[in-house]
Amino acid sequence: MPQAAGLQRRAGALPETVITAASNVYTSPRVAPLLVLGFASGLPLALTSGTLQAWATVEGVPLQQIGFLTLVGTAYTLKFLWAPFVDRYVPPLLGRRRGWMLVTQLLLAAAIMAMGALSPSSALQPLALLAVLVAFLSATQDIAFDAYCTDVLRKEERGAGAAIKVMGYRLAMIVSGGLALILADQWIGWGYTYMLMGGLMLLCALATLWAPEPEHVATAPRSLREAVGEPLREFFTRRGALAVLLLIVLYKLGDAFAGALSTTFLIRGAGFSPTEVGTVNKVLGLAATIVGALAGGSLMSRWGLYRSLMAFGLLQAVSNLAYWMIAVSPKSIWLMATAVGIENLCGGLGTASFVGLLMALCRQRFSATQFALLSALSAVGRTYLAGPLTPPLVDSLGWPGFFLLTVLIALPGLVLLHMLRGTIETMEKNGA
Repeated sequence: MPQAAGLQRRAGALPETVITAASNVYTSPRVAPLLVLGFASGLPLALTSGTLQAWATVEGVPLQQIGFLTLVGTAYTLKFLWAPFVDRYVPPLLGRRRGWMLVTQLLLAAAIMAMGALSPSSALQPLALLAVLVAFLSATQDIAFDAYCTDVLRKEERGAGAAIKVMGYRLAMIVSGGLALILADQWIGWGYTYMLMGGLMLLCALATLWAPEPEHVATAPRSLREAVGEPLREFFTRRGALAVLLLIVLYKLGDAFAGALSTTFLIRGAGFSPTEVGTVNKVLGLAATIVGALAGGSLMSRWGLYRSLMAFGLLQAVSNLAYWMIAVSPKSIWLMATAVGIENLCGGLGTASFVGLLMALCRQRFSATQFALLSALSAVGRTYLAGPLTPPLVDSLGWPGFFLLTVLIALPGLVLLHMLRGTIETMEKNGA
């Protein structure tokens, strides 16, 4: 019996219900609804961007006016500005997180259907304003959904939750970005396609009713001023806060550089046709990302946060060599497919652990604001470093040298991760 007692002590004195078997983590009542909720989160994006632009193009809208439609998605970038409002105020139904999700989903369904009643050729301005409203509501739904995931998932479920929400989001992008174009062009037309998409959003609201409330419900901030200032004060009073923020910028930086011009490289640098690149990226790339995210979520439930971040971060870095192989090898569609598959698989693993890290960093009372701010910070490397710096690096080093450099760019994040091991393990054990 002493041996059994020792095993129990090594388990960390956690209750048995907390130790979820990896094989069952995706069927957890807290994880399973996130597939449909992730679908609801991803559905509006293409309807206000690529699909809307395709509709306007088919109806003969001038190119300059189509260009202005790209500004519709500004709400997704600025959503952290009204995240404190979502933290502070509680709708009368379903609690603080699910209440906001239900309200935005119902409004989104109505607004998307209303878009289907208009036409870009005859009512571009009202249609664009509706698209802005859809983007705003969608960004607000994302705020509430990210906060809900942070609040409802147990720590050993965060990887699985991140994976399943990514899967739902990607599936929605296929439906609203790919399937919608086929339906509009070949079957039911643009207006009815948008109405169908609004109906799908309405069905997704059922998952919000099905989803459980968090086991521990934190009280909302007492004022809007507290909702704005307290999340920042609480975060920056933590030990190592600035180093953790730097880790968020650096962790996926090598991956961001490798992917910044990957399509341009495959077409212009490696000589593949747009059809070949599109088919491999859309089909194999998507499948590999989903498999990687699901595998990452399952492994995280057993390995813990730090070990998963380190293992998947190393794989992310090494997988950039797959693009280097394409750059130095004779043209081969099989090599290209294998490389894209490997890179997306490892990227999916890294995404699962990285989203798990963002969830772990959020205090439940302010999870909407803190997650919105942290996710905005995570885009800094991709938007302001990888995007502008990749072209001159390619011009200077060539494609093979550039992809070797992306492996080195990933290393500072991994070194910093190792230095913060104690901080991350303590945070995971005791909460943010």
